[in-house]
Amino acid sequence: MEITKTLKIENDLGLHARAAAKIVALTEHFQSNLFFRKDDREVDGSSILSILTLACPRGAEIRVRAVGEDSAELMEALCRLFQDKFGEEK
Repeated sequence: MEITKTLKIENDLGLHARAAAKIVALTEHFQSNLFFRKDDREVDGSSILSILTLACPRGAEIRVRAVGEDSAELMEALCRLFQDKFGEEK
């Protein structure tokens, strides 16, 4: 199964190292693969360095693609992480 969504970066610092680390930690709990696309570049969502190369500041929109058996659950958890602004703002 494959699920694709567009997510907006809403935390003040954008998609920085700590936020990328939280995404990578999240992917470790799922079998599915995660990919991020900004403009014409797609990267592996299980790699902190790959995520950081997208250079996503606050307000940027990225396309997220989850591929695998538990892709729906992975996407749901990822959306919660984005909505929670990676736990940085209350």
